[in-house]
Amino acid sequence: VQLQASGGGLVQAGGSLRLSCSTSGLTFSRCVMGWFRQAPGKEREFVAAISRTAGNIRYLDSVKGRFTISRDNAKNTVYLQMNSLKPEDMAVYYCAAVGRSTDSVVSQKGQYDYWGQGTQVTVSS
Repeated sequence: VQLQASGGGLVQAGGSLRLSCSTSGLTFSRCVMGWFRQAPGKEREFVAAISRTAGNIRYLDSVKGRFTISRDNAKNTVYLQMNSLKPEDMAVYYCAAVGRSTDSVVSQKGQYDYWGQGTQVTVSS
């Protein structure tokens, strides 16, 4: 199983980035997918999750209205559109997949079985 996150970079506060996470080796359409982030010296935290058919979505409160998670099951890819970025959004962003049979949009990192390598998002003020 491989998850490859991309799309990170340097952006000014108020700017936008779109992260992508392409996957292989798993039945993507049967997996709940999530995005997490980890800033230096902090715990990895939940950002967003999306159910198999995108019928259920969950966000971290601080990103609601600014971030949008989506998926394309035909392309085995999950996305995170990030708008109105703030310096506090700066972190390494990870995509993750739940391997077991569930459609719950879980937020606990321990519920995710597979992880990508992370992509750095830097927001300058």
